[in-house]
Amino acid sequence: MTEDRSSTSSTINVGSRCSELALCQTNLVIKRLKEHDPQLNFNVVKISTKGDQILDKALNKIGGKSLFTKELEVALDQGQVDFVVHSLKDLPTTLPPGLTIGAVIKRHDPRDCVVLHSKHRAVTRLSALPAGSVLGTSSLRRIAQLARHYPHLQFENIRGNLNTRLRKLDDDNKYDGIVLAAAGIERLGWKDRVNVYLEKHDMMYAVSQGAMAVECRDNDVDTISMLSEIHDQHTALRVTAERVFMKELDGGCSVPL
Repeated sequence: MTEDRSSTSSTINVGSRCSELALCQTNLVIKRLKEHDPQLNFNVVKISTKGDQILDKALNKIGGKSLFTKELEVALDQGQVDFVVHSLKDLPTTLPPGLTIGAVIKRHDPRDCVVLHSKHRAVTRLSALPAGSVLGTSSLRRIAQLARHYPHLQFENIRGNLNTRLRKLDDDNKYDGIVLAAAGIERLGWKDRVNVYLEKHDMMYAVSQGAMAVECRDNDVDTISMLSEIHDQHTALRVTAERVFMKELDGGCSVPL
């Protein structure tokens, strides 16, 4: 017989990456769960991943498809945490044995956006940037699409969490702008920094971008039941179709998909 967590004071351990955005997203999930059951108690366990630790190489040069998830999944598999929160676009389409997606959270804005250096504050279209302007991104998908539509622009690798990339844009005088997922910058309350939102004619967004996934053990009935309260079926259907498409093409950080 499983134990009803709503009637106990046991603490639920939640795995999260260490960045401000990851913690923000984890706390959004916790907030939604507590709205359904205020008696639930949570403890956030910060975990650093390989993708967080290696910052001097582009993602496609590091290799692998679990750069931002493996360490979280190991902690989950070993019982150190009860569930983990991911940006769904970071989660490989094939999960480790014994793990499952317990909930998909309602999708935020899936588009990419561009934050420009203050010297380009008045620019609202990428076509208006001077020839040779440098955009920072480590995504082959973004580079492949933008280079086709805007051949006058150049692209340079930029790594680090969202705060780090914004600091590099502001302070390093190397980049004219950086390309980001709109959902992340908006979740942190920095929407006013966005200069350009990239529509479909500029660039298709990444598979699952804007959605969050909560991963748990597939035999943890209590956790799966709890997470079902915040699962968004409409988002789940859309991102499942996208993820199946990517799986068929063997997509990942090394493929501009």
